[in-house]
Amino acid sequence: MKRLHTLLIIAVAAVAIPFTIKAQFRYAPIAGVTINNLNFKQDLFDVDKTVGVQAGIMGEMMFPGIGFGIDLGLLYNQMGAKTDLGSREIWSSDGYRRSTVMVHSIQIPVHLRFKWTRMQGLEDYIAPFVYGGPDFDIVVGHNKIKGNANATAPYKYAGGDLGLTCGGGVELLKRWQVSFHYTWGMTYILKTSKLDNFTAKNRQWAVRVAYMF
Repeated sequence: MKRLHTLLIIAVAAVAIPFTIKAQFRYAPIAGVTINNLNFKQDLFDVDKTVGVQAGIMGEMMFPGIGFGIDLGLLYNQMGAKTDLGSREIWSSDGYRRSTVMVHSIQIPVHLRFKWTRMQGLEDYIAPFVYGGPDFDIVVGHNKIKGNANATAPYKYAGGDLGLTCGGGVELLKRWQVSFHYTWGMTYILKTSKLDNFTAKNRQWAVRVAYMF
């Protein structure tokens, strides 16, 4: 049995190592604009979209000839929405009104990627690509929602969340990448302090630009 395990490991390594050696790795600074919303578990008050930013670095590893690869990143990310707490007595009695909640996080995307690389030389000028996979957000801060001096803070924030992203874009002149995607929050990012079961998940559109080295 041990010999069989050893042979399997050698076989997997023999297949994987050549692909890894041939893989083309590049990195890039990346920045973008986000349109954010919060999907609350129940519809108790009005929630509107807000604009945020993303910025950081990304790495792309593509396997020549097959068009598949992965991309990883480390980004600053903003999430949130405009919420009308003042429309409900439970929060208006504490002095809360219509306000913007903004959550700041460090985001680590891990995506599978496919790029069209066999277009008879056209890919040197423009190459479409699609990507998708999980995003891991680590919450590092949030803004303060103003109410009465002794009021209980309206929200409790999670330490992070897991999102699922799907998107696409184009690569121009083998350097510039313009992409857009949508992210569904899979876990809650915040919940209200007074209603324990009233949670919200992140929803986010993003348009980003990267310059590959």
